[in-house]
Amino acid sequence: MGMNVTQKIISEHLYAGEMRQGEEIAIIIDQTLTQDATGTMSYLQFEAMAVPKVRTKLSVSYVDHNTLQTGFENADDHRYLQTVAAKHGIYFSRPGNGICHQVNLERFGVPGRTLLGSDSHTPTGGGIGMLSIGAGGLDVAVAMAGGPFYLTMPKVVGVKLTGKLSPWVSGKDVILELLRIMSVKGGVGKVIEYFGPGVETLTVTERATITNMGAELGATTSVFPSDEITRAYLEAQDRGNDYRELVADADAEYDEIIEINLSELEPLIAQPHSPDNVVKVKEISGLTVNQVAIGSCTNSSYTDLMRVAETLKGKQVHPDTSVVLSPGSKQVFEMLARNGALADLIASGVRILESACGPCIGMGQSPETNAISIRTFNRNFEGRSGTASAKVYLSSPEVAAAAALTGKLTDPRELGEFPVVEMPEKFLIDDSMIIAPANDPVTVTVTRGPNIQPLPLREDMPEELNGETLLKVEDNITTDHIMPAGAKVLPLRSNIPAISKYVFAAIDPTFHDRAKEAGGGFVVGGHNYGQGSSREHAALAPMYLGVKAVIAKSFARIHRANLVNFGILPLVFVDEADYDRVDQGDILDMPVVREELQAGKDELTVKNVNKDVIFSVKHDLSPRQIEIILAGGQLNYTKKQMQ
Repeated sequence: MGMNVTQKIISEHLYAGEMRQGEEIAIIIDQTLTQDATGTMSYLQFEAMAVPKVRTKLSVSYVDHNTLQTGFENADDHRYLQTVAAKHGIYFSRPGNGICHQVNLERFGVPGRTLLGSDSHTPTGGGIGMLSIGAGGLDVAVAMAGGPFYLTMPKVVGVKLTGKLSPWVSGKDVILELLRIMSVKGGVGKVIEYFGPGVETLTVTERATITNMGAELGATTSVFPSDEITRAYLEAQDRGNDYRELVADADAEYDEIIEINLSELEPLIAQPHSPDNVVKVKEISGLTVNQVAIGSCTNSSYTDLMRVAETLKGKQVHPDTSVVLSPGSKQVFEMLARNGALADLIASGVRILESACGPCIGMGQSPETNAISIRTFNRNFEGRSGTASAKVYLSSPEVAAAAALTGKLTDPRELGEFPVVEMPEKFLIDDSMIIAPANDPVTVTVTRGPNIQPLPLREDMPEELNGETLLKVEDNITTDHIMPAGAKVLPLRSNIPAISKYVFAAIDPTFHDRAKEAGGGFVVGGHNYGQGSSREHAALAPMYLGVKAVIAKSFARIHRANLVNFGILPLVFVDEADYDRVDQGDILDMPVVREELQAGKDELTVKNVNKDVIFSVKHDLSPRQIEIILAGGQLNYTKKQMQ
């Protein structure tokens, strides 16, 4: 039997385990990427491993999240990132060079290679035929040190694409349709692989939009084949030598197949407050739109923004609608400037932001009270925009441009003739803002600002876990709920004592003080606990506050891995009815938990002391992950292994 693209890449990189669905495997990582919201901690962890130089084929450190400098913290951390990169063999993409996923696609992506990134939207690289996986910063640090990446051998869902997109319908509508079909937790434990005759009708940047937002499915990653469309893109980026054909064998099989006829798709939009709350634009058209934000790693490519510029050219944005735009990279920004499109956008009344994540992570441009904001981003969780009462809708650039002109949610097909934008035969190539590592690293002194505090570590797991139920939450709790982002919090990412004050702040502002006073304890959650960003601070800061275990109905993949990495035991109710029998404030006791784990038991006992009842929880930890938990986390475990 032949192999699909996912199986081919995994088989070429298999380090340990067997490719049997549900079993733990380890793969060799070719490339890593970090960004400045996660990278500072990742490099502190890498330094703690005492490895002088990265052992990957390529590692790149990007600055794209914390470019709003309202104090010394972000600038200090950027200097740290630049010097630590120079010393340890890492390329450094300067502030202003662009969003990590867009730049990596343009300048570094190689079909058939593996990429591990400390950002949940790393699967963008799947648009160019890479196996690109988002992970916590500690997993990335281990990969930079030469260690493999461990994951459960996923199911491979084949999405068969037929037909061709109609005018005013784009790649964003493809992934919104898949989110409508599968939901935000439908991709857990799966890789989404696209195939079929419709694939060749999509550009690389359309494919990258689709794989980028595949993160919202909860999927391990998403991948397209590498074909003649890929070759043309790489040649246009002056990287034709990186091309490799990589397609599924004719007799390849998939664990599931979903069919989408591109010709039948219409403009879609995700309503508040979830990316899978998807409807046709025409079904809710007419809503007054207060803000439009165009950009993010999902939709800030050259063709995306050129289409917006062509749509707005010679017209004015609605006087009651604020419109902002963030080019995805310096390459895109400069090309728009040189061909006149930037002038057209400015003339229409669009406010131009720098090439960075910006509003997508709540870093500026928070909408007004009770606003409706149309954004070409990938997440619309409540409060993520920085305005708690705002209602954020996720759309394509085409839908966003229509709203910018009319001041209301409008089906873009009503605008008339579709502006056709072709992929350039040659992109503007200028890598002057990517700094190579030092030729003589011994001469480099790593600069550390006063906000960089020592990395907190957990001791070996004790024999007993006992403590208060500090918080009980419902389904779909995101990492934004656990550890918010935004201009106020993100500058503290290298100072765990300071950032820990914001843990669960949006749900319960008293959590930090109560957790410290209680000496830690437990968190109880519903389904899909920890969905969203890969930010390991959502595990690291709770660990610092003494959270010993999280008991939930189910977990999102990356967050579960981050909990393990920092020695927090992720447990699932055997009987979901027991969720209703635990209340905040209840004292939970696991008197022989270390012994049970060492004995290989996957079903553990918990006593609710207040209610005098015993219930069962389970885990699906591998023997290696059990050793990590017992050691108090991945860093302790790795140090012991290296010794």
